[in-house]
Amino acid sequence: MNPLSRAHENLVRDALKEDIGRGYDITSQNIIPNDQATKAVMRCREPGVLAGLELAETAFMLLSDQISFERHVEDGNELSAGQDILTIKGPTQTILTGERTALNFLTHLSGIATLTHQYVEAIEGTGAKILDTRKTIPGLRSLQKYAVTMGGGTNHRMGLYDAVLIKDNHIAIAGGIEQALNAVKGQDNIEIEVDTLAQIQEVLDHGGADIVLLDNMDVETLRKAVTMAKGKIKTEASGGVTLKTVKAIAETGVDFISVGALTHSAPALDIGLDIDA
Repeated sequence: MNPLSRAHENLVRDALKEDIGRGYDITSQNIIPNDQATKAVMRCREPGVLAGLELAETAFMLLSDQISFERHVEDGNELSAGQDILTIKGPTQTILTGERTALNFLTHLSGIATLTHQYVEAIEGTGAKILDTRKTIPGLRSLQKYAVTMGGGTNHRMGLYDAVLIKDNHIAIAGGIEQALNAVKGQDNIEIEVDTLAQIQEVLDHGGADIVLLDNMDVETLRKAVTMAKGKIKTEASGGVTLKTVKAIAETGVDFISVGALTHSAPALDIGLDIDA
């Protein structure tokens, strides 16, 4: 297994325990003979981008060592409606017991990859990059951020530990932009959030930040902000970004656009499992 599935095997194991409960699948064990084997195929029922295939396979492998797979695509591949993703061979009981857990991971992560891809396509040619945020499901952040990269997006900081991001509450508590920037002097990759052009000027005058986060600015204000910052500091637009607005935001010249919806609001991609009778 690759590093992704090794790191999250316990998560898959817990998901199976949640589904199996007392240790067995009542329906399948009463209907299906123990020695019956079958072949099943996971298929995409709508266009999208794949992510989470290793996790789906792990859900079956943790239930039985009699399972084998044939992959038809890989994570990051674009899918068409009706396209085969994975053929699974093994005990019928195992396949049906692991089906929902495998699909839960696959449809959720593929949904994130698909939505990310839509955002990336929407701003193609502008030079801007789509970023994710920390608005993730607890315990699933690294998986969700992995799915973002499969859709062509770029990861923002993974947590509070790997980059400085001074937000409005930090500024208020510190007593102002200057005081907040002074407090983190010497740190790498310092980013600071601003709401107004006057605040941008204050950040530029100080010179202690690497990126300025332009929070909830309209397109015209964003354009002015980018002009002020050009050649001096990187810019990131954030707040209320949608597929309808993202291109206009990108065309202002910002370097990055962060989109919380990639991880907190992506619809699941419709993928199903069919027994190949």
